[in-house]
Amino acid sequence: MAHHKLIFDEIIDESFSLVAIHCSEDSYKLAYLLNQHLKMKFKRKRVDIDFSTEGLLITFPIYHFEDLFKYTQFYLVGNKCRSVEASVQSSGGLFSEMESEKSIVSYLIPEFKKADYFLKICSDFETVPIRKILSEINEIKQVISAYVVDTETIKSKNNLIFD
Repeated sequence: MAHHKLIFDEIIDESFSLVAIHCSEDSYKLAYLLNQHLKMKFKRKRVDIDFSTEGLLITFPIYHFEDLFKYTQFYLVGNKCRSVEASVQSSGGLFSEMESEKSIVSYLIPEFKKADYFLKICSDFETVPIRKILSEINEIKQVISAYVVDTETIKSKNNLIFD
């Protein structure tokens, strides 16, 4: 009986650029500002990115823009999600139940807890003008700062798979 062994030695690595954005505005407002200043057309996807950990449903808003002429896709995603966990404590009496709420902050990429949003840029070519995009984002008055993140140092890279 012959044994056939399949060797898959090609590692699929989606190359992308990642820009961290510090901005205190809501996600829809930042998408609007990027549309105005960078001449993009971000639209919110119908389904958010969601994770379930410790019984909590954590959702992150995601916006998408595809530049058909430059074969480039842009994703704007929030990094922070605030959830409220409610707990009821009872000591056995009729009116002795106490409710307490605890606010929990979860992060899409925990290594960058101070970043509010991420802009993921996927391109078929290496001709994406990252410096130009960064300078235009930093010119927006509501944006505190924006910078390129080294994707090789991110441990939770699987959280950035959107398709």
